Amino acid sequence: MIRGFEILEGYDGIHLPTRKTALSAGYDLEAAEDVHVTDKRISLVPTGLRAFFPADEVLLIYLRSSLAVKHNLILANGVGVIDADYRGHIILPVISLSGEFEIKRGMRIAQGLFQKYLTVDGDIIGIGETRRGRFGSTGDF
Repeated sequence: MIRGFEILEGYDGIHLPTRKTALSAGYDLEAAEDVHVTDKRISLVPTGLRAFFPADEVLLIYLRSSLAVKHNLILANGVGVIDADYRGHIILPVISLSGEFEIKRGMRIAQGLFQKYLTVDGDIIGIGETRRGRFGSTGDF
């Protein structure tokens, strides 16, 4: 297989992401654990998943619009960017803009879209440093 999701060890009983309609672009990701989201603080929501895909693609993660509109939740980083060389756990940093919210195990919380990307002339995909970590693993800000 060249593109897909895998369930991480220790997360039995969760579902692999699927598209919910014939024309959906995104794969719905579920919470792998219950998470209490507090007002204006980042809460980390594990998905129990990792993704794999070709080197010239990226997996973009967006919070489901219903959570944003109905419950005032946002992703702390706006859009999650999962690079092809990241093989770790996909964990979502979520913030509530107005009060507390309970994310329940199995709740669909985000959508993942696989997309091709372009590089500038002379830049070669696959040339560069090797990823060694998780959040911010390509360098400090």
